[in-house]
Amino acid sequence: MNNDHLDRRDFLSALSRYAGGSCLACGMGATFPRCAWGQPVDPSRREVDYYEPGIGSEIECQVCPRHCVLSPGELGQCLARINIAGRHVNRAYANPCILSVDAIEKLPLNHFRPGSKTLTIAVGGCNLRCLYCQNWQHSQREPQELKTFDLPPAEAVAAARKKGIDTIAFSYTEPIAFLEYAKDIAIEARRAGLKVVVASGGYVEPEPLVDLAQHVDAFAISLKGFTEAFYDQVVGARLAPVLRAIESIKRRTDCWLELINVVVPTYNDDPTQIREMCEWVRGHLDRDVPVHFARFVPKYRLANLPRTAVPTLDAACDMARESGLRYVYTSNIAPHEGTNTTCAKCGDTAIQRLGFKVLDNKLQRGTCRKCRHRLPGVWR
Repeated sequence: MNNDHLDRRDFLSALSRYAGGSCLACGMGATFPRCAWGQPVDPSRREVDYYEPGIGSEIECQVCPRHCVLSPGELGQCLARINIAGRHVNRAYANPCILSVDAIEKLPLNHFRPGSKTLTIAVGGCNLRCLYCQNWQHSQREPQELKTFDLPPAEAVAAARKKGIDTIAFSYTEPIAFLEYAKDIAIEARRAGLKVVVASGGYVEPEPLVDLAQHVDAFAISLKGFTEAFYDQVVGARLAPVLRAIESIKRRTDCWLELINVVVPTYNDDPTQIREMCEWVRGHLDRDVPVHFARFVPKYRLANLPRTAVPTLDAACDMARESGLRYVYTSNIAPHEGTNTTCAKCGDTAIQRLGFKVLDNKLQRGTCRKCRHRLPGVWR
């Protein structure tokens, strides 16, 4: 579907003379790495909150489970954080490559203020290496290699308010790669009375995650598969830390949580694995946590595969319901009844959707109009 991208003119007040992807000159000469635009990396960029000094000028990043150990000048696997003379700084700060107005359902979030809009922000970089990444042109490149806006946190919030949008989202690329920027925007957004939502692969240590969650209202976490082999071969990561992060959101925060599983043909579509994943959600989280089974679209390094067959997604939804999950959806398919929200008590269609668009919302402040059962979620 087409994105309603914000017109660049709306951000002229936020742009500085460095807009368009140029780095700020740090004045430190050739000692420091240069970005693709030929300018030195700015050592005054936002310092990372979670890292430890190592031997000499080495540092150990503690944001994600990779725990990258970096010598001066070395870049982390997220492509965003760098060691500059023993300081760990994030180059993915205030330089988004994507600014888009989206339906909240696109994250996807179906139980969080349905029908509302978000100002979605993305910065280059990612700490995952998914072979089927839909936004690999941005996520698998360093922030300084992309055309960007210069947009400090306060001005990002002002831009949302100017558009009449009361929710800021972080999506398209991996927010964990630009966590410091996301956190600072979230703080400003909350002060201004805006909502904050995050779509992430969840490859992050619990403490930075919980720290960020203090300023976040909802998470859409992509649980990409349910075996370590899949994560190793297709995602370039490990499953266990993702499960730990998901449990941390559910147990240690007040944030609304929804899960997404892109069903990739021949890779993670085994019924046994899908059932195990659903049973884990039921046993470790809650039967009311919405789970979205999304259709795989051939992209990036798995462009040779077919799209996920609709019966495969329907079967995954059936297994989820048989496992006790009460709110199960399909995604990336339209039209399909699996995008609708159904009351778990009486079976009435509470919210009817066409893809990411809400056609009819019968809920009354989250309550089923037919049986008066209150559905879990954030409805206002």
